[in-house]
Amino acid sequence: MRPTAPLILLTAALLAAGTLTACGSGSGSDRDTVKVAFVKDTNGKVTLRDDYVRLVARQFERAHPGKKVRLIPVQAAENDYYTKIQQMMRSPKTAPDLVYEDTFLINSDIRAGLLRPLDGYLRTWDQWGQFEPSAKDAAKGPDGHTYGVPDGTDTRGLWFNKKIFRRAGLPADWRPRTWDEVLDAARTVKRKVPGVIPLNVFTGKSAGEAAVMQGFEMLLYGTGQQLHDPVSGKWVTGGKGFRDSLAFLDTVYREHLGPEVSDALSPSIQTRVAAELLPEEKLAIDLDGSWLGQQWQPTGGRPWPAWSTTLGQAPFPTQHGAPPGTVSLAGGWTWSVPSRARQPELAWQLIQTFQSRSNALEWCVRGAQIAVRGDVAADPRYLSSVPGIGFFTGLVKVSRYRPALPDYPKVSAAIGEAMEAVTAGEATPEKAAAEYDGRLASLTGGHVVARP
Repeated sequence: MRPTAPLILLTAALLAAGTLTACGSGSGSDRDTVKVAFVKDTNGKVTLRDDYVRLVARQFERAHPGKKVRLIPVQAAENDYYTKIQQMMRSPKTAPDLVYEDTFLINSDIRAGLLRPLDGYLRTWDQWGQFEPSAKDAAKGPDGHTYGVPDGTDTRGLWFNKKIFRRAGLPADWRPRTWDEVLDAARTVKRKVPGVIPLNVFTGKSAGEAAVMQGFEMLLYGTGQQLHDPVSGKWVTGGKGFRDSLAFLDTVYREHLGPEVSDALSPSIQTRVAAELLPEEKLAIDLDGSWLGQQWQPTGGRPWPAWSTTLGQAPFPTQHGAPPGTVSLAGGWTWSVPSRARQPELAWQLIQTFQSRSNALEWCVRGAQIAVRGDVAADPRYLSSVPGIGFFTGLVKVSRYRPALPDYPKVSAAIGEAMEAVTAGEATPEKAAAEYDGRLASLTGGHVVARP
């Protein structure tokens, strides 16, 4: 979703800030209060993150008598959340002391002067060695400093309904080797199981990174092309791999293999897929993330006891099966300290509470997160926490990360617009790629390299 009405969004965030304290009474003086901004689940029935943050806040207050945690839950779609916290961090009057930060935004927020480095704290923290190097790198800026402590990662693959596959005559151990095999399975479902949506690939501007990261980039990296060339340090124009990725999307929606276009481009599509289309068995194949199972747990927003036996998982293939044969994107969030935080010391102490071994394990289990601490990843409770956790953890080794560069959010928005134009039938893949090329240089200060 495109950010809208920043002033209205900021007002809403500030109203939310004034309505909640960790223990429900008094926020204490500014000197004794640490303010925490985080994304609240947009599905009103889901309280996994909210409950976890409250749990940690209560622990912190018990361990630090006289100190208070003031929670600032921001209920918004992903892109609107980014806009809200950036607006809040720009002023000392509204900046939280601790903020839940998507790793893809860290570098743009560093360049805007919104975050402070944590290296001084991390050097003396005996737990930092437990964190996976790739997760640490995701929170690192171009200056080599670290600006956040990750709380988990995620991977992406294909979820498919084995009951629908059986009706369509497709195998329960489905492992597509190419894009064509994914599309052929969707066509088979359309032909043999009418009334079911064959395939969902998130697309367009409203879905934000759900479309760009786990839709487009899952396709692009399977072609062998990249968004950014690390050798030249330049962004890559929309070459053949870019056009082929848009062409896959064009096929899905032109052949009516996906949701109705109006539904696919709706801001509510992510919630509908997880809370309605999959559990009601209206969708056969979904290109999605490792975290979906949290929705269907007994404590989730849409309990679905049969999900672990109804759904299968398969890696997403490269375009023509080229090595390594599969592709995944990894992301994640960090706890970061804004540069204008009034209580950075308290914020750091709270980060330590969030990322103790026991709390990190609790969050991975509750939130169906892929562990970034080695001791958590080896814990039996983690390994048996959610059906499929082993499958998605296994995708880490083939996972790619979004370019951790300040210009990425602008490039991502342009890709979302290209996806939307193709999905809506307003542009061919070739035209949409050409329009992307036309914008890329201005978005990145001319740091562009052409690819055929």
